[in-house]
Amino acid sequence: MTPRRKRLYVVLAILGGVAASVSLAVMASRENIMFYYDPSQVALGKAPLEKRFRIGGMVVKGSVARKPGDLEVRFVLTDFAHQVPVEYTGVLPDLFREGQGIIAHGTMNSNGAFVADEVLAKHDEKYMPPEVAASLKNKGGSGAAAAEGGASANRGTGAVGAAGDGAAAGSGPAATLGRPTT
Repeated sequence: MTPRRKRLYVVLAILGGVAASVSLAVMASRENIMFYYDPSQVALGKAPLEKRFRIGGMVVKGSVARKPGDLEVRFVLTDFAHQVPVEYTGVLPDLFREGQGIIAHGTMNSNGAFVADEVLAKHDEKYMPPEVAASLKNKGGSGAAAAEGGASANRGTGAVGAAGDGAAAGSGPAATLGRPTT
């Protein structure tokens, strides 16, 4: 075997190893990607039924229902065009309130309700998750001006969403619906 052929085999082996590691990384990241949908997209059936995703919107005033002493909470999310019922079992964030923007992670159940396993609330009075702000602005609802004001207040600050959810503030209108988040 000539030295040239040995180098060729070494280069091919290195390229094969790089290709294998890149393909493994891509497959692993696909499993961890969670898409964002607004209540209108969920109501129109655009959200997956069997996979986890994020939903965001405003909590409808008067919609929070819970039994005393029970961790199960039901409320309704809206983007001022459609509403989606949400079921959550657990302790809600201290900043969770009616009429406030939130993002929830979970799946849809067979009854058409979103079953959340995590609820994130805004972390100050001016911040609104960029996905929620863009969604509300696109729907032109009554809270759209407040939503845009909340998102623009942090534009360019590099602030992150509640509990470090990785959603950088300041993406405003660039926050596309149905985009992957990791």
